Order: sequence, then structure tokens, then C-alpha cells
Amino acid sequence: MTMSGFLFAWLVSSPVTVVIVGIVAFLLFGNRLPSVMRSLGRSVVEFKKGVNGIEDDIDEAVRTADEKAKPKKEES
Repeated sequence: MTMSGFLFAWLVSSPVTVVIVGIVAFLLFGNRLPSVMRSLGRSVVEFKKGVNGIEDDIDEAVRTADEKAKPKKEES
């Protein structure tokens, strides 16, 4: 691992990074920080709903294709 790779891995995985990002966010957004975080949370929730909707559509399509592919039993 190169020195820059090690440094990047340390920065990403350390609690110090969280503190630094928090300080930068506070400096950039100040009094608007609660509303920005609220908006970010709503965005994440909407994104997850969209992903779940796509997964549901894919599951339904696979289920429908499986039902059509099954041979029908002849009733006597």
C-alpha cells in the first residue's frame, strides 16, 4: 500500500474525519445546518423509497416470467 493510500484509508476510517467534516459543515451552513440536515434526511428517505419501488417492480416481473414459463398441468 502506498503512503497516500494508507493516509486516505486512515482519514476515511477515523473518528477525526467525522469531527472535521462536522466542523466544515458548521462553518459552511451555520444557522441553516438543521434545515440542511433535515432536507438531506428527506432526500435519503425518498431515494430509498425509489430503490424499493424498483426492486418491487423487478421482483414482480421475475415472478410473472416464472409463472408464464411453468408448464401448465392438464386437468382430466
